[in-house]
Amino acid sequence: MNGAVVSVRSVSLIALLVFAWCALWGEVSIANVASGVVLAVAIQVAGIGPRSVGGLRPVPLARFAWLVVVDLFVSSWVVLREVLSPGDNTEESIFAVDVGPDGRAHLLLLTLAVTVTPGTAIVDTDPDRGILYVHMLHDERRESTIAHIHALAALACKALPAPSTSGAPE
Repeated sequence: MNGAVVSVRSVSLIALLVFAWCALWGEVSIANVASGVVLAVAIQVAGIGPRSVGGLRPVPLARFAWLVVVDLFVSSWVVLREVLSPGDNTEESIFAVDVGPDGRAHLLLLTLAVTVTPGTAIVDTDPDRGILYVHMLHDERRESTIAHIHALAALACKALPAPSTSGAPE
């Protein structure tokens, strides 16, 4: 941040980081919001993270957030139904999802979006290759989950443009 000039992008990024911080803690409280703001401002001041080439695009970001909210409700219902039903109907699996070279800049955001959704979790990432390793309770949904993660990655790339890494050597 340059002096007293605070851009809409900086404020939006701080808000997004505070949201992510509260989501990681599992609740919105005064302490979580305050510590999230301190952490987000420190990240902004330190200049940590890749520099954007196109700023913040609110419409794709809103679509991304909407997808995550819908995922939270739908997957919470599926997990609740699983917990309340007799027996174990899960077929757990771990699989890799390649988010592509442009999605590499958004691995943290994608990890957060997938992990806050009940029934799925990111167990590892390979930032050099742009791969997320996903744990799922219901393997029969693997293909639709991979497609959904690709859709989230595409929206993240549209919402928060970053320098393309598609020309980088493998």
